[in-house]
Amino acid sequence: MRRTARPLTATVLAVAAAALAAAPAHGAPAGELRVSPASVEPGEHVTVRTPVCGAGGTATGDASAVGAGAFGLAPGRHETAATGRFRVPPSAQPGTYEITATCAGSGRRVTGDLVVTLAAGRAQVHPRGSVKTGVGGALGTDPVQTAAGVAALAVAAAGGTWLLHRRARGDGI
Repeated sequence: MRRTARPLTATVLAVAAAALAAAPAHGAPAGELRVSPASVEPGEHVTVRTPVCGAGGTATGDASAVGAGAFGLAPGRHETAATGRFRVPPSAQPGTYEITATCAGSGRRVTGDLVVTLAAGRAQVHPRGSVKTGVGGALGTDPVQTAAGVAALAVAAAGGTWLLHRRARGDGI
């Protein structure tokens, strides 16, 4: 068992080291879609930029996760990165959304994150009212009916306790 464990462990460690070496570093700018600003409110415009498509390269962007749909990316006059813009719909909900772009020539796909926040003057809307499920609340909040229900439960509890006590003593029911 010991003879097999050492080569197996060495193989697992070698594979893990190779996987870590091949993985890109978190936050590395190369190969990503840069979203600017990274955090917006519904209704604002967003600019995305990527150098991955190469000089003069174009791409097709997809912001359908946030509800904005497809948009184009093309290099600017003095830029080598493909750039595009879209508008976050006013109906967008707060959250983090993945924005993607696919290069026209190579088909390479890059992603970036967009955070949608609530506007400062716009409060989050919470649901109001009750849900009609048919469970509970059938009698309402009448204090007389509530007192009668509590009294009925108390009588039932007392009677059950008395019957259990008689049975434990052997008196029968």
